[in-house]
Amino acid sequence: MICSMTAFARADRHLEGFSLAWEIKSVNHRYLEVSPRLPDTLRALENGAREKCRQTLARGKVEITLRYQLIESDVELELNEALVKKLSDVSRRVGDLVQHSGQVNPMEILRYPGVLSSQELDVELLQKEALSLLDEALKALIDTRAREGEQLGKLIIDRLDGIMAQVEIVKAAIPRIKEAQRERLRKRIQDVVESPDPDRLEQELVMQAQKMDVDEELDRLVTHVSEVRRIIKKGGHIGRRLDFLMQELNREANTLASKSVDSETTAAAVELKVLIEQMREQIQNIE
Repeated sequence: MICSMTAFARADRHLEGFSLAWEIKSVNHRYLEVSPRLPDTLRALENGAREKCRQTLARGKVEITLRYQLIESDVELELNEALVKKLSDVSRRVGDLVQHSGQVNPMEILRYPGVLSSQELDVELLQKEALSLLDEALKALIDTRAREGEQLGKLIIDRLDGIMAQVEIVKAAIPRIKEAQRERLRKRIQDVVESPDPDRLEQELVMQAQKMDVDEELDRLVTHVSEVRRIIKKGGHIGRRLDFLMQELNREANTLASKSVDSETTAAAVELKVLIEQMREQIQNIE
């Protein structure tokens, strides 16, 4: 499986009294860089969250954001009835002392500290649920990365096919190019010398053939293409290895261009460099 480093994932969980949501954004990066953003209530989870990311991801600049919200409609309030009775009695006695016959206002009593209370937040449970939800978010991220990676793999294979097509074009053109070079060299020598020495002519032809010999470069191109195909088929964390092979492919394309003595091979070398650069851009996103 090939994984892209560019992806987004979200996971939500609603529990009694609160809700949690993780958002994960990932882009390409040479190494793994995790940046957690946590609410103060769950700040203690930072190390645990980082470790889960390290166990799951190999490369990428990753932002993980945890959102926590208290659901007020789910909060159970407890009424301190004993305190309410005491406050009510005191209020009536005060009314009698000041000759005030008005009724006790319930809302005023509710505002008194300690009359209403809610259950204390179970921080341990909250942390446990948050880390469990992070596992879900990371799985969703990996699934998205895998889908993106599959598409990148197909694009790279298409470029490899294009490279092989250019290699075949050059191979097919070499006999014609060598013969054309032979004729041009023979004509130049004959323009200078009326009866050229056949041995001397052959030596010049051999030297020219050595200068334009690209068999080694073509063989290495084929070898590197085969290796890229093998690595893609194997999958895993392959981005760095593929990036190295792009450098090797580019080196052979440059050498091929420098040895070119024909417009057809020059065009093929240019097309090779375009295909390799396209692959390099795609590989930059592979984990």
